[in-house]
Amino acid sequence: MADTNQIKHVASPLARQTLLDGDLTRPVAGSRPIKLLPWVHVVKIGGRIMDRGHEAILPLVDELRSLLPEHRLLILTGAGIRARHLYSVGLDLGLPVGSLAPLAASEAGQNGHILANLLAPEGVSYVEHPTIASQLAIHLSAARAVVGSAFPPYHHHEFPTSRIPLHRADTGAFLLADALGAAGLTIVEDVDGVYTTDPNGADGKKAELLKETSFAELAKLEGTLPFDPALIEVMANARHIARVQVVNGLVPGRLTAALRGQHVGSIIHTGARPV
Repeated sequence: MADTNQIKHVASPLARQTLLDGDLTRPVAGSRPIKLLPWVHVVKIGGRIMDRGHEAILPLVDELRSLLPEHRLLILTGAGIRARHLYSVGLDLGLPVGSLAPLAASEAGQNGHILANLLAPEGVSYVEHPTIASQLAIHLSAARAVVGSAFPPYHHHEFPTSRIPLHRADTGAFLLADALGAAGLTIVEDVDGVYTTDPNGADGKKAELLKETSFAELAKLEGTLPFDPALIEVMANARHIARVQVVNGLVPGRLTAALRGQHVGSIIHTGARPV
């Protein structure tokens, strides 16, 4: 009787080794990943823009519409004042941070649906996270842009180090842009860029616009940032996106100029190594 108890071995540098040992995984995983969609521009629209209603949204939609022949866009939306209300109610009820994350993400999705509906005549539609993860290329082959939620789909797996979800729309947009190897990420807010302190706060007169800075410099800044603080840590580990520009979406033409490579806001350099 033939011996059929033979074990096949697959040759692999990681076989029989722990994947938690950086020294062992670095020779395999240390190289830069390929760029999946290097031709797509990621644009994150802040929730505070959406909160302003038609006076802010419609001009921005017109600008996005005019950009479609020039660029292929992944438009991601954040959450605004309604998410803050959700946080207030949820915290008052004692809900865990992991339950607050999907509540806020729902508003980001609602904002995305609004933008997608306004851009529907151009063939733009809203897509959910699974579609962005696995079918984005074919959607952007059929249309010049798609819209999605910028919130990362961590939800109940959110890190329990804060009572408010740390990883919100700005962080989610950056993680996605970097994973795709996108042409760039532009964050559209209701301020001209990153300031040394909140320009709308009590010390607003002392606020100075940082035309160009880095994630390392912002990590030392004590002032309020126009994006998630967790974004700074994520930027430090970037693989593709070398810089992010924050622009004022209330000023017509700023987004267009930024996508054309012009410096019209605050440019933040990340930790991505040059090719």
